[in-house]
Order: sequence, then C-alpha cells, then structure tokens
Amino acid sequence: MRTLQLNIPDSVDLKDHDLSMIIASKLYQDAKLSAGQAAKIVGLSKRAFIEMLGKYGVSIFSTSETDLHSDINNA
Repeated sequence: MRTLQLNIPDSVDLKDHDLSMIIASKLYQDAKLSAGQAAKIVGLSKRAFIEMLGKYGVSIFSTSETDLHSDINNA
C-alpha cells in the first residue's frame, strides 16, 4: 500500500478522519476501491464504512445504467 502525505491548509476546518473519509468515499464512489479497501484506508470495518457513506454524500447503490440493467435481468 502506498503512503501519501498531503499539506492541507489550516483554514480547512476538518479532522484527519473526515479528510480520510472524503478521499476513501470518493475513490469508492468512482469504483477505484471496493468498500473493504476504502474502509481499510479509514481504519473502519466494512460495515461501519458503508454506514457512514451517506454522511459524505455517497450512495452504496450504483448509478450506472449498465448496473441497473444487470440488476433488472438478475431480478
């Protein structure tokens, strides 16, 4: 796993956990990480990560049209 150091201005009034959650949830939303991988970045269980996604404006449900058609066919 890579380590990345970010220099965040003091004017950004967010805790480190929130910044980690924002980055992990965005990578999850963009399908760059699985829920388990994103949860590991934040130091949460997969379940806890999924439960917190709504707070960061991320849905656990895919908005892809392809996924929607796949779900309909599987139903």
